[in-house]
Amino acid sequence: MAATTAPPVFIPAATLHSLISHKSLIGHLKSTLPSLSAAIQSPLRHAHQITPDSSFLLMPSWSTSPLLPYIGTKLVTHIPGNSARSLPGVHAIFVLFHSLTGQPLASMDATALTLYRTACVSALASSYLSREGAEVLVMVGAGTLAPHLIKAHLTVRSKLKRVIVWNRSAEKARDLVDRLKEERDSEGVCFEASECLSAALAVGDVISCATNAEVALVKGAEMKAGAHLDLVGSFKPEMRECDEEAVRRGRVFVDNEMAAVEAGELVMMKDEIVGGLVELIKGEKVGRMSEDEITVFKSVGSAVVDLLSAQMVYENYLASSRQSSN
Repeated sequence: MAATTAPPVFIPAATLHSLISHKSLIGHLKSTLPSLSAAIQSPLRHAHQITPDSSFLLMPSWSTSPLLPYIGTKLVTHIPGNSARSLPGVHAIFVLFHSLTGQPLASMDATALTLYRTACVSALASSYLSREGAEVLVMVGAGTLAPHLIKAHLTVRSKLKRVIVWNRSAEKARDLVDRLKEERDSEGVCFEASECLSAALAVGDVISCATNAEVALVKGAEMKAGAHLDLVGSFKPEMRECDEEAVRRGRVFVDNEMAAVEAGELVMMKDEIVGGLVELIKGEKVGRMSEDEITVFKSVGSAVVDLLSAQMVYENYLASSRQSSN
C-alpha cells in the first residue's frame, strides 16, 4: 500500500460488519498467516490496573514485510461495573499506522473486530480438526461471542444441521436461539436450547466454549468419540472450561505459544500440545487423523491476528470508498 496524505478514518462497528464476513476473514487468515505471521512482531500485551476493579490493556504489533506495511495496537478497557450502568464491560479500539511513514491511517471498533477474528480463528482450526461430516454443534455459553462462533463454524462445516446452545442462564440460551432462528442466513439449520449440558456433550460433533468458567464445564468422559473441542473463554491460569480428561483424550493444538502460559486448561499440561494453527495451515502438522479421534483447539488471541484482521477491514474500506467515488 502506497503512503497517503489522506486524514485518518474511523470505521465504526456498523461499517465494519459491511466490510467483512466470517467466510471472507477465514479465507484471509488462511492465506496470510503462513506467509506473514513470521514478519509480525507482537510483544507481550500490556495490562495496567486502573482501579481494583478496572484495567487498561494494550496489544501492539508491527510488520517488517512490505506486503503488510502496518503498525497497529489494540486498546482495551475492562470495567466490570459497567453492567450496573447497562453498558458492556469491555470496550476496545484498534489504531492502524503506516509502517514506512508512521502516518495514522485508521481507527476502528475493535470490540467488533475481536469478535470476528476470535470466531474465525476457531473455525479455521476446526476446518483441519473437526470431522468433515460433523452434524451437531454444541455452543457452551450464550454471550456476545457465541453467535459469531456459531456462524463461523457453520461456514466451514456445511453438514452441521443442528445447533444446541447451553448457558448457565437457560433464559439467555433461549434468547440466543430465538435470535438465530430469525436470521435468514441460517436456513436449514435447527437451533435449540438445552438445560442439560451432559446430554448436549454426548451428541456434540463440534463443541465450542466461550465462558468465564473457573470450574470445568466440559467433562472429557462425556464427549463422544470423534468430537472436536474448541476452547475460547479462558485467558488466565485460574480459568478453565474443560477438565484434564478432555485434554488427555484429545490431540491438542493452540493458536499461539502463549496458550501454554495463559490458559488454565493447559498450564499444567503443556506436554499435551501437539502444534499450532500456523503449522496446521502449512501442513507441517497433521490435523485430524481418524474419524474416532478427539481433537482440542485452545485459543487465547494474539496481536498477529488482530493486525491481519485490521488490514482486511482497512483495505476493504479503501476499495469500497474508491468504488463509491467512481
